[in-house]
Amino acid sequence: MDSQSSCVVVTGFGPFRQHLVNSSWEAVKELSKLGLGTDMAVELRTLQLPVDYREAKQRVTRIWEDFQPQLAVHVGMDTSAKVIFLEQCGKNRSYQDADIRGFRPEGSVCLPGGPDVIESVVSMKAVCKNIVVEDVDVAYSRDAGRYVCDYVYYLSLHHGNRHAALIHTPPLSHWLPASLLGRTLQVIIQEMLEETGKTQANRTAK
Repeated sequence: MDSQSSCVVVTGFGPFRQHLVNSSWEAVKELSKLGLGTDMAVELRTLQLPVDYREAKQRVTRIWEDFQPQLAVHVGMDTSAKVIFLEQCGKNRSYQDADIRGFRPEGSVCLPGGPDVIESVVSMKAVCKNIVVEDVDVAYSRDAGRYVCDYVYYLSLHHGNRHAALIHTPPLSHWLPASLLGRTLQVIIQEMLEETGKTQANRTAK
């Protein structure tokens, strides 16, 4: 097995604005305890990213240079969400909201000269259809919101030849504690790996 098929990197984000606890990182910490499941022959690596465009950009670049993962899954918190969203694509333009250091990307773009949209190789619609976790709703999305989450996603799709994913989680609550979010992440990522495996098998068969 080569290095590109043996590692999955999962990232969450640190605090931002008034949100001192970021549900994305709490969920990723729970996932790191659970692992990806005994039947998954891949190594799981977890990292926290700051809600900082420049620093996050450097770390995403290093993820692809150092680990060459089979898949990079970025988890972010959508403060207004009531369900978990699986984001199909990253967008290059309209990054106008300042990060935790007050910085905005020059020209409001992620990658000057890059395509407006990059789609993940993972079919998020297919993944959504196959996810069954009691008390958790998972939905498909094509608009990740133009903040550091979407910025990171676009960069990761670019560096990883589209082998990246973005999952948006709601804030923690009594009905959605970190433990349940972590379990749900495990199920979603297992399904993403199954889905990308099917896609590669179909391409090989053609």
